[in-house]
Amino acid sequence: MSTAILTGQPVPGSSIETDLRSLGFDVRVASDAADAETFLAQVPGEQRVAVVDARFVGHVHALRLGLTDPRFPLAAVPGAVTAQPAGRQALTRAVARENSASGGTARGGAPVRAQSSVGDVDSLADRIVTALDADGADVRRPELGSLVAAVPADPQARNEARQAVAAVDEEAVRLKSAVKARDGFFTTFFISPYSRYIARWCARRGLTPNQVTTASLITALIAAGCAATGTRGGFVAAGVLLIASFVLDCTDGQLARYSLQYSTLGAWLDATFDRAKEYAYYAGLALGAARGGDDVWALALGAMVLQACRHVVDFSFNEANHDADANTSPTAALSDKLDSVGWTVWVRRMIVLPIGERWAMIAVLTAATTPRITFYALLVGCAFAATYTTAGRLLRSVTRKARRTDRAAQALTDLADSGPLAELLVRVLPAGARIPAPLTAIVGGVLLVLAAWLDGPGLSLVGAAVVYVLLSADAVARPLKGALDWLVPPFFRAAEYGTVLILAAQADVNGALPAAFGLVAAVAYHHYDTVYRIRGNAGAPSAWLVRAIGGQEGRTLLVAVLATLLTATQFKVALTVLAVVVALVVLVESIRFWVSSGAPAVHDEGEPA
Repeated sequence: MSTAILTGQPVPGSSIETDLRSLGFDVRVASDAADAETFLAQVPGEQRVAVVDARFVGHVHALRLGLTDPRFPLAAVPGAVTAQPAGRQALTRAVARENSASGGTARGGAPVRAQSSVGDVDSLADRIVTALDADGADVRRPELGSLVAAVPADPQARNEARQAVAAVDEEAVRLKSAVKARDGFFTTFFISPYSRYIARWCARRGLTPNQVTTASLITALIAAGCAATGTRGGFVAAGVLLIASFVLDCTDGQLARYSLQYSTLGAWLDATFDRAKEYAYYAGLALGAARGGDDVWALALGAMVLQACRHVVDFSFNEANHDADANTSPTAALSDKLDSVGWTVWVRRMIVLPIGERWAMIAVLTAATTPRITFYALLVGCAFAATYTTAGRLLRSVTRKARRTDRAAQALTDLADSGPLAELLVRVLPAGARIPAPLTAIVGGVLLVLAAWLDGPGLSLVGAAVVYVLLSADAVARPLKGALDWLVPPFFRAAEYGTVLILAAQADVNGALPAAFGLVAAVAYHHYDTVYRIRGNAGAPSAWLVRAIGGQEGRTLLVAVLATLLTATQFKVALTVLAVVVALVVLVESIRFWVSSGAPAVHDEGEPA
């Protein structure tokens, strides 16, 4: 139970107590500042607490945005301030200081320090916010737009504020704010116009975003099962269900924003389930094609590899520049200029083939064509999108002047997923003349992939894998703070996934490519999990986990050695066993972590492509 401390007696006709109780607050009325400090000390430290001016006039949703968002330790709107346990100490200090300054009265003659939306008034809640700002506390102030939140100074101002409240359709504002400000063309014009109402329906029935996310996953898995039948009716049903799954996928985030039900677990489920749904659908298409006598497992695995690699480009670039001390370049300036031309915004959002456009394309092609055509279109579209986005990031990186921070360098190191072999080599090998990390990574990756492609299993492949391990260690031997060092993790992903794909295809035995698909899916899950831990400020996976599954260089070397020493059938079995082991280890640890981590509440608003 949360507690709201009202400073002063509510004015006649005020609904503030009812509004606060509707938001889950237990309301206590403090007669003066000393009373407020006393009540604050009595509220258990693990509870949220708010200080609200009893004269507050505004929309309930303004209070909801200011006082119930779980993502921020401290937050405020005019006339109200709140603290979660993490911000409680700062709030207590500020209240004590204001009580001392005002001599214990609610309006102790302190100078006016806060501006309400309809007039100037001395409010204890606003003075507390000013004190928090003076202490350097990070106080969240949500954008209210047309919503009203004010502490009127006199009856006339109060009437004007109430008229302003009545003039705004609060529910329309709430529904509009449930939709992402920036989204793809298909999502914006074909999904969100009605999915927001589904979100409201869910909220009114007490459904949670995590429940909707799970429903979306189940729907996608049923779609994959329909595709696996290999019949035209199954393909049509699969396409329809995939769109239905995407509608629910949009709904869960809109429900979270509509009702402010943000959570770290929810963000993780939303993000990882998207990948699970898409890759399960690829597998379903491949199984359906096989029933019709067409083996497209290589295309399915290629699509998964391409998607994972283009995502890690997005992740790495964003982390490298997350807190850079400069964010300007001619390319960025051109992009900002194009944003002022409306039609270019939609074109640029569509050509990167975000999840809405991509799933719509997959659904339509599944229903109307064959799995092979679907995968060809997907590979061509994703390759073009990857080229476009990567080229833009390269131009931004080489033309901007910015120093990467230690945090950014550590994030890139975590994304690199280096294992015990790289750690050992970094310690024992001489420094020598270091070449740029991206160049080291790409040279090692190209040599390995070419050896697998041109020579296949053999001593040359093992030799190339050993060289790859050495160069991988060299790439991460120094902090990744160079302008293009964000390319290191994508190069590692391409080398590892590509090697598995090529060697499985060359095995030319039934089941090798599906086994490779399972292995890459398990490893990709680990890499996505790493991303979402970093994004949620929860830290990278434990070192023991990375070591237990070998690190990217260890797994790559192991696959090369297995392909050389084993027969094709034995290699298939080895890939299957490796996929199962990696999947079990990373899934168990990931679920344990996210369920029990207690990481700050987040919700992913920027899921790439």
